[in-house]
Amino acid sequence: MSQSLVAPIGEKVKLSDFDPNYKGEYKRKRDVQAKLRKTINKIIELQELLYSESNNALLIVLQAMDAGGKDGTIKHVMGAVNPQGCDVKNFKVPSAEESAHDFLWRYHTATPRKGKIIIFNRSYYEDVLVVRVHDLVPKSVWSKRYDQINNFEQMLVENGTTILKFYLHISKDEQKKRFEDRLNRSDKHWKFSDADLREREYWDEYMKAFEMVLNKCNTKIAPWHIVPANNKWYRDLVIGQTVVKALEGLNMKYPEPERDFSDIEIKD
Repeated sequence: MSQSLVAPIGEKVKLSDFDPNYKGEYKRKRDVQAKLRKTINKIIELQELLYSESNNALLIVLQAMDAGGKDGTIKHVMGAVNPQGCDVKNFKVPSAEESAHDFLWRYHTATPRKGKIIIFNRSYYEDVLVVRVHDLVPKSVWSKRYDQINNFEQMLVENGTTILKFYLHISKDEQKKRFEDRLNRSDKHWKFSDADLREREYWDEYMKAFEMVLNKCNTKIAPWHIVPANNKWYRDLVIGQTVVKALEGLNMKYPEPERDFSDIEIKD
């Protein structure tokens, strides 16, 4: 049975309807390796075109529970692109300066200029996720942020930024396995945090918060992609193909040279 990878616009989204173990037509990693390599090479080609033309920008938003695969996605899908035209932004607890502005201020300053790809490893959606789950601000404050986010994204799109939003959907059991893997491998101890275990206790609350995001901030100009992410190789293929499709849709072309180069001779 097929499963939609884009949250349906105007319909109520329930995460229980989406299988995080879904693999489409594929059974195992080796089934997609050649296709994934081809996809990544295409991203490299299109990213150079985006940078050279500098008429458009691409913002990739990655959201997930802890151990959901945000870092792995960046490494395996976008790791080979030219770092001159692609950057990753992480957002920690707001500084005093950031807290003195509206909640979107620090994100706006990090959005991509034309010609660039910026990846948000977590994003402004944290301000209706963790903020909501932990009651960091009153409901009267965070409940208004969905519309503010939609308006923010509309403004970006109207000014030449394509937005791709990916929710990496893993199961609670899969998160447990990934935490255990971090504990059992010394080279992954650095990725383990007691805070992750504390956040795991709020799993159900986070699922409700994510569902609210997927329902209130799922628009035609910036739809949510619900990516089955228990299988990392399928996650990478889905995201890679989505990036390629979005970049190809920009109908980009290399800029014309500033002058005729036919009379140039490079001497020995």
